[in-house]
Amino acid sequence: MVDAAASFDGNRVAANEAPARAPASSQGRLTTAVSDGAGLAGYAEFCASALFAPAQSASWVRNWTAETKADTVVATLNLEGRPALSLALEVVRSGPFRVARFAGGRHANGNFPAADPRLLPAIDGPAIRSLLSAIARARPDIDLVSLERLLPDLDGIANPLAALPNFPSPNLALAVGLDGGFDALLSRASGKRKRKKHRSQTRKFEAVGTFRRIEARTREEVDRLLDAFLDMKEVRFAKMGIADVFGDKEVRAFFRALFADALAEQKPSFVLHGLEVAGKLRALTGSSRSGKRLICEFGAIGEDDLAFTSPGDFLFFDNIQEACEQGFDVYDFSVGDEPYKRLWCDIEVRHFEVLAPLTLKGRALATALRQGARAKAFIKNNPTVWKLTKMLRRKAAGQAAAPAAVEEDS
Repeated sequence: MVDAAASFDGNRVAANEAPARAPASSQGRLTTAVSDGAGLAGYAEFCASALFAPAQSASWVRNWTAETKADTVVATLNLEGRPALSLALEVVRSGPFRVARFAGGRHANGNFPAADPRLLPAIDGPAIRSLLSAIARARPDIDLVSLERLLPDLDGIANPLAALPNFPSPNLALAVGLDGGFDALLSRASGKRKRKKHRSQTRKFEAVGTFRRIEARTREEVDRLLDAFLDMKEVRFAKMGIADVFGDKEVRAFFRALFADALAEQKPSFVLHGLEVAGKLRALTGSSRSGKRLICEFGAIGEDDLAFTSPGDFLFFDNIQEACEQGFDVYDFSVGDEPYKRLWCDIEVRHFEVLAPLTLKGRALATALRQGARAKAFIKNNPTVWKLTKMLRRKAAGQAAAPAAVEEDS
């Protein structure tokens, strides 16, 4: 693939350059429009009939903008007056740079822009570059458009952003095909061992009290499950020695609003599940429904007396079984290569990334980000180096916690 630091049409899409030419077949029929957050109403109207990934849904973008006060830009490519492709982006500061990215940053995974599949055949690289030029003209303060963790396709429709220079994401995404139903899946994935473990876990749960799987169906249940999830993640991240990406109050408010708003939908696009044992939540997942895919956006387990029973594995067993019963084709574990995912998965998805510089400063940043992604890919794709990195990170976290404990005692 082409290096993302490479320029478009000669070196960069600059604010003072003319828009790139549209394909000959649609010449004169393509127009662009760029607006601020006020354009979200039109974006929501387009999404009512468009194809998009969960993090590009109108609900996701609206709630992120509302709760984080994001500087939002909506850029739309129209074909004969009808929206064909729309990018809803937030503009963030990164040091001396301003970067436009998908709303949600690191929380937005498996991305696919809102698009009308019927009009996509008329949209190619030059057409999309014209949209980037329009962003540059409307917002000359933006140095770089950074579109990360892009799906290669969604429900069989190729991602139109693949027409731009791009490179592989450093992280794999893992999924499992659900062809034939749950029994057929288990026959392909060590089903006898999985069923035996599930029965053993059931006995262990029953030994300490009643247990149940919960789906949040009220605002109160959303708050309860998210409270438990956020507490679990805070403990887990501290133990691992990494920053808590759910720590900011604005991010927490966003997820509360996102999952609460979904309750009003006939088939909620975002749903929370929890495993409760003896009156206490032991494992949680937050999922999205996207066409034929059920996607696990995040999950957590409690660091408590039942952690040894692997409650997360138990909950995944039930979630995947339900996904089969509901007719999904794929259960998607999203970004990240972890052993518990490998127990199920038979599909590897390699996302791709686009770095589109709009200024000379943006070109420098794109080069640095591309090199950083290459280094990250080397670390994560080398089992020995990745294991050492995680060990050192945990060790550093333990050393940082010790002085804090002394201060609290004094």
